[in-house]
Amino acid sequence: MEFRDLKKQYEVLKSDIDKAMIEAATSGAYIMGSPVNELENSLAEYVGVKYCKACANGTDALTLALKVWNIGKGDAVFVPDFTFFATAEVVSLEGATPVFVDVDKDTFNIDCNSLENAIKAVIEEGRLKPKVIIAVDLFGLPANYPKIREIANKYGLYILEDGAQGFGGRIGDEKACSFGDISTTSFFPAKPLGCYGDGGAVFTDNKEWADLIESYRVHGKGTFKYDNVRIGLNSRLDTIQAAILQVKFKAFKDYELNDVNKAAELYTEKLSSKFKTPYIPEGYYSSWAQYTITLNSKEERDSLQAKLKEKGIPTMVYYPTPMSKQTAFKDMKKYIETPNSMYLSKTVLSLPIHPYITKEEIIEVIENI
Repeated sequence: MEFRDLKKQYEVLKSDIDKAMIEAATSGAYIMGSPVNELENSLAEYVGVKYCKACANGTDALTLALKVWNIGKGDAVFVPDFTFFATAEVVSLEGATPVFVDVDKDTFNIDCNSLENAIKAVIEEGRLKPKVIIAVDLFGLPANYPKIREIANKYGLYILEDGAQGFGGRIGDEKACSFGDISTTSFFPAKPLGCYGDGGAVFTDNKEWADLIESYRVHGKGTFKYDNVRIGLNSRLDTIQAAILQVKFKAFKDYELNDVNKAAELYTEKLSSKFKTPYIPEGYYSSWAQYTITLNSKEERDSLQAKLKEKGIPTMVYYPTPMSKQTAFKDMKKYIETPNSMYLSKTVLSLPIHPYITKEEIIEVIENI
């Protein structure tokens, strides 16, 4: 059994993906060929924003957004404590200060009360200037953007949506990657929409920012590639990855998103009476990057994981160490406590889920649990 079965997906899409890769190879336009622009237009239309700019990976996507806003030394950027390292890493790389905020125990996403308390603590200290809220759509579920927007407007902050795991999720009719002033996603292979290498994208309705992203992603280019008007990155999406993504994006829209939600529903139906299963607020829709249950203790979680491994059932712990406890951030000031993040890091366990998992495989996982 695979945790996320990309090989099975390839078997289903093989003829179309092989054709797309061969066409990209024979075109000779290996970097930023026409499939890149076609993909950008398709993604922008799907998400419901004016501009999409593809880039080399999801981490660069976040970096590009921070560069557009000129985030740097003396700026505070508010980041959930329970998420992947890159969300805070990019802040430090720009010279700014990540301020770690707790998450909600049920949704795993940024807790808005904790967020506002952290903003107030930073303002009261007076050392840093609050600038950006990075909200992460963890495990496929969009964060509470209506409330986050209220807080951002109240304190004059930008919202950067980290939709690396959230592409395909939505709140009502509004889709993930449309909620931030700038939003980003990742096309890492195991993400809801993934390529066969690294890739990412940035979304916005602001033309000035889109133009800056266009420049920053190619060494800060001006009117052409050898007119360098600012310090940028080398962060272009390869043509072959865009071609693969076009094929996979069609499958994603046509049936994959629906099928992964059916898999999640079956897990919840069979497990919710005995375990704490993922909570999806009313009106929200998840793209299920992960299906994560919460156990009662670290000992129970680790024991279950070990026993499932003996049965050939792969599981993962996302994330075993909160951001504020990472070695790289051990000397960083904590403005508020993050007890939920600490608790979840000891008790969560993610189960196999993907659009191609069978009912029989899910029942096998459930019976073994």
